Amino acid sequence: MNIIHADETVSHKLSCDRNTQKPMNSEIQQKQYEYDNITSPETVSAMEDSETKNLSKQTAAIETESQWRKIGRQTSDFFAKLPEYFHKFWHAYKTPIISLLWVFAAIIAVRIILAVLDVINDIPLAEPLFVLIGFGYTIWFTFRYLVLASTRQELATEIASLKKEFLKNS
Repeated sequence: MNIIHADETVSHKLSCDRNTQKPMNSEIQQKQYEYDNITSPETVSAMEDSETKNLSKQTAAIETESQWRKIGRQTSDFFAKLPEYFHKFWHAYKTPIISLLWVFAAIIAVRIILAVLDVINDIPLAEPLFVLIGFGYTIWFTFRYLVLASTRQELATEIASLKKEFLKNS
């Protein structure tokens, strides 16, 4: 029964004039009351403020959307012209790029060789064996090319011919 009573109170409040608390008799009176409340100066100024806020929000949204479209257009133009930019860059800097690639390849090759030698040196008895081989080659080279004057001359002519051949091909 409380629920019905509460519903009746709510419906009574909805159909009453707020200022006089008198019940309204017809729908026409309710609509007239709503119209009078809408056209009051306070309500009109409040509505204008809310419309201005809504308009400024819509304008801001449109501006943000146009900024996003502009950014999207610039991005798509950049990616469309990217092959052309790359082509121009490649032709302008072809030689330095190739030189840098060779330097990087040499650095990588040296690091790989050093890693392989480090692994080989970890094998037992491999390091002392390589040291003996190195000493043996040094001793052979010294006796073969550096002890006698004639063999030194032979080494000098061999180096000169290699130098001449290398510089001639370049």
